Amino acid sequence: MKTSDFYYELPQELIAQDPLSDRSASRLMVLQADSDEPVHRHFYDLPDYLHAGDCLVINDTRVIPARLYGTREGTGALIEILLLKREQGDVWECLVRPGKKARPGTRIIFGDGVLTGEILDIVEDGNRKIHFVYEGIFEEILDRLGEMPLPPYITHRLEDRERYQTVYAKHEGSAAAPTAGLHFTPELLEKIRQMGVEIVHVTLHVGLGTFRPVKVEDVTAHHMHSEYYSIEAEEAEKINLTRRRGGRIIAVGTTSCRTLESAADENGMIHAGSGWTDIFIYPGYRFKAIDCLITNFHLPESTLLMLVSAFAGRERILKAYRTAVEERYRFFSFGDAMFLEKKE
Repeated sequence: MKTSDFYYELPQELIAQDPLSDRSASRLMVLQADSDEPVHRHFYDLPDYLHAGDCLVINDTRVIPARLYGTREGTGALIEILLLKREQGDVWECLVRPGKKARPGTRIIFGDGVLTGEILDIVEDGNRKIHFVYEGIFEEILDRLGEMPLPPYITHRLEDRERYQTVYAKHEGSAAAPTAGLHFTPELLEKIRQMGVEIVHVTLHVGLGTFRPVKVEDVTAHHMHSEYYSIEAEEAEKINLTRRRGGRIIAVGTTSCRTLESAADENGMIHAGSGWTDIFIYPGYRFKAIDCLITNFHLPESTLLMLVSAFAGRERILKAYRTAVEERYRFFSFGDAMFLEKKE
């Protein structure tokens, strides 16, 4: 299987640069199990495709303002830091730009000096381990000095930080938003709940490894970075009860999907717990835990497009993407969504 098998042409102007003022007003392409022809709706129509007894699984991670700008001690040279994941205590794995002179021992000053960082080591992919020193609460300092780490394809400035958070974002730790969840409003969630659909929270802290380009032509040679996830016992039991009663498990986003597939046994039962997952899902994978997937439109040749192709069929997905381009759907993080039923 080749990475180029997942390429499609995307006009630049279809990459959404700004979120809609009404989260649920985005478009929704529906691919049902019994048809290859997509249905064109809006996200607020999602309840039409849900049933009482279903279980909607959402990722309640919260994006941290992980982009920091500082100066190199001694030279005053500007340095950009992107926090990727907390290793332990105040040591973080970070992306550093420019990285050429960011050697171990380099000290970086942020803001008015309330935060400093020292590069400890260079790790895989050229990332750095940085030890931060400060007084007070790290999260409060980060909130003051940091910026939201929008993907590089978004060039517009985000006026409202909360538009890059889901309305149910709770546990801080992500370097990127679980974007399928950005379409939900409190009102839409309440309507779904009133229908008799169980809404379950899981947590997966999204790392930038999810969006890292696949640089090898052989898909199976690509190495996925690990991400931290957690599923509470009560939430796992709700999912398993839905399964036992014959309801459908609907993952909101590829992050919820990867969480559930990582925690599922061969019978599709979810085991509570926490840990790190580097699960890489591409065509040929047998899904154990989910029946439906809500997801945005993903980058060409990306691991996320491979996951969606594994779920709904590569040819079927690429045909749907061609239709989305023709119909002028909006793509990527602030773009439109799909509702996919597993093809039997």
